[in-house]
Amino acid sequence: MTKPTGLVWHELLMWHDTSALAGFLTSGRGVIEPDEPAEGVAGKRRIKNLLDVAGLTEQLTLIKPRPASDEELTRVHAADYIAALKSMSAGSGGDAALGDEVGATPFGPGGFDIAALAAGGIIEAVDAIVEGRVANAYALVRPPGHHAEAANGFGFCIFNHAALAARHAQEAHGLKRIAIVDWDVHHGNGAEHIFWTDPSVLTISVHQDGLYPPLSGAADAIGGDAGAGYNLNIPLPARSGSGAYRAAMERVIVPALDAFAPEMIIVACGLDAGAYDPMAHMMLDGATFAFMTHAVMAVAERNCGGRLLMTHEGGYHRPSVPFLGAAVIEALSGLRSAVADPFQPIIAGMPGQALQPHQDDAIRRVEAIRVQISEMVR
Repeated sequence: MTKPTGLVWHELLMWHDTSALAGFLTSGRGVIEPDEPAEGVAGKRRIKNLLDVAGLTEQLTLIKPRPASDEELTRVHAADYIAALKSMSAGSGGDAALGDEVGATPFGPGGFDIAALAAGGIIEAVDAIVEGRVANAYALVRPPGHHAEAANGFGFCIFNHAALAARHAQEAHGLKRIAIVDWDVHHGNGAEHIFWTDPSVLTISVHQDGLYPPLSGAADAIGGDAGAGYNLNIPLPARSGSGAYRAAMERVIVPALDAFAPEMIIVACGLDAGAYDPMAHMMLDGATFAFMTHAVMAVAERNCGGRLLMTHEGGYHRPSVPFLGAAVIEALSGLRSAVADPFQPIIAGMPGQALQPHQDDAIRRVEAIRVQISEMVR
């Protein structure tokens, strides 16, 4: 019998409070008028709602989160940072970015407990996958994680979920080589920095060039010291569509993963490269997210018995994001939704979906870097 796909979900995670944000900046001080926060509950809860309506939730295995312990969190994050979060959380809340305005990550009272529950859900998903209780899993959690650094939060993210999952797989289960693929439209700076000198974790980020964080995600950033050659960035030009992402997957990401031969793959699954997302300028549809999911699944089958975990990251266009998420979960599970994606034909028909020459040039540059890296790490 085919094993099910796991789903990490808990309503309390939807109660994470980012009300101090207006879009992605901190409101107030007579400068920025209060507004809706970009990282809000609606986008993620609507994914769960669509899964329910489409008849998918009942065919998945629910993975119940539990709070991550301090010992588990300090595998990745500084003890002083965790202490600061707890202190702010016990009061009226605070900013996990610890004063970095560019990376504002406000949270309300009790925010540490919700963030620790999200991190614990990621850890529970790793256990369920490695122990064979599920074939793979999708962690539909908030706050997100991929921008979080070792000693501070950043860009809505408090704990780095992909990094915590990688370290848990290594320290609790004895896996040695972990790959993190980040296809959120914003650069995966957190994992890049956390594993910069670590050759046991391959970090790959495909993102819109120069979008966020500032001056982050360059193609020539390949890691340092012992980790040189184990970080790969694929910065794509704005307005890249299905053709560019499929080419990046086939020509760069899949070959790099196969060469590394990971024992588990973790995907930081942002959906903000979707065509209607207000926080970026890319053009993806659900079919492309499904294609990328199938491609990574195939690598996982070849190299690590299918061990694959997806952690939910960005995605800010509330009407379309649920359909992008459902496309990924359908691909993971092999299930088919009872609800068709009304955005699919509209996005697929947008001009410029085919690979453009300037996009091909950007991918060729990274291909050349990947070849140099492969020779370096032999």
